[in-house]
Amino acid sequence: MRILVVGGGGREHALCWALHRDTPDATLFAAPGNPGTATLGTNLPIAATDVDALVAAVTQHDIDVTIIGPEAPLAAGLADKLHDAGRAVFGPTQAAARLESSKAYAKEVMRRAGVPTGASATFTDLAAALAYIEAHAEPLVVKASGLAAGKGVVVCAARAEAAAVARAMLAGSALGEAGTEIVIEEFLVGEELSVLALTDGERIVILPPAQDHKRLGEGDTGPNTGGMGAYCPVTLTTDELLARVRRDVLEPVLREMAAQGAPYEGILYAGLMLAPDGTPNVLEFNCRFGDPEAQAILPVLPKGATKHLIDIARRRWRPKRQVIAPARAAVTTVLAARGYPEKPEKGAAIRLPSDLGVNVVVFQAGTSRDADGTLRTAGGRVLTVTGLGSSVAAAARVSAAACDKIAFEGKTWRRDIAWRELQRAGAA
Repeated sequence: MRILVVGGGGREHALCWALHRDTPDATLFAAPGNPGTATLGTNLPIAATDVDALVAAVTQHDIDVTIIGPEAPLAAGLADKLHDAGRAVFGPTQAAARLESSKAYAKEVMRRAGVPTGASATFTDLAAALAYIEAHAEPLVVKASGLAAGKGVVVCAARAEAAAVARAMLAGSALGEAGTEIVIEEFLVGEELSVLALTDGERIVILPPAQDHKRLGEGDTGPNTGGMGAYCPVTLTTDELLARVRRDVLEPVLREMAAQGAPYEGILYAGLMLAPDGTPNVLEFNCRFGDPEAQAILPVLPKGATKHLIDIARRRWRPKRQVIAPARAAVTTVLAARGYPEKPEKGAAIRLPSDLGVNVVVFQAGTSRDADGTLRTAGGRVLTVTGLGSSVAAAARVSAAACDKIAFEGKTWRRDIAWRELQRAGAA
């Protein structure tokens, strides 16, 4: 089998790693890939958003299955073009991917489907947005409706801050096209949970839920980022909760998408806020594996689990279970460059020891190699370091120890990934 993974970050390295683990005889390609994916297959120098070049490469290399990692090529219609070319692809169509590419659209789908979510309003006019903010209780959340690489959500403690953010997006073009439409939402209290499910539009298999850490600083302080770490499993996720998420969130959304003529297949990722009464309110939908959630979830799946992706792509999926339980625990810590997320420094040499241990998997993200083979920083999130163990506490210790051994100038990371889970375990 010949498999192409589209993308070049830590998530795509993790996908290649999992595919290689499950199907070692497969020939893997990544576009554009990174130095990590290059150790598992062949990198193709094609941008993830160059849809026409990717379709041509699938034909040229006779790819059997394409797995799309990031959101941007999904929003650009890569899955549609591959379907039109008669090729098997894992990932939703452009129309279905609007669940992520337009937060305003996602809110409308949830309203129609009766999915629990925070009260909100959508604006393209600044004056109307400012009037709404002035009448809104504090705190509140301002979101760019479009794709903003994980940086389009701002939690505002005061109305003045929310007004400034709205001005920056709608009038100042702070986020470009992504911020020309904004969603202003009530601030929800509770604990976040990431529930990812495999689906062909009808059937659903829920993967082990994870919890990520969006804030840059320890104790969940500082600016929002694309994600500074994640862990799996999460003890909050009882069988009853997952059944409720299936019934109240996943199934209604799939029915509504089909009714709108945009049937959904691939990964449906529900970012949830669990209210104190247990209600799973949807904060957002993503249309692909999360990053860094994928780096925590994929290593804990039982061997052979990636066959689900291939079978969905080939339209021959017949799952025998509704939930996949984790085989072990994982804690993933992001090593970021100094200056991330605003202005990450690039070019620092990376020392990546080869003796980090059998329970450590390092996924590369923002890296590059010099002509002389030196590994260097080339992005904001540089590496994701996944520690594995029999418990989250054990996995956290493994991840932290490995992070200490990896070196590059300006290395920035959080030492408290999974702190809520560890706190719960300590209280148990």
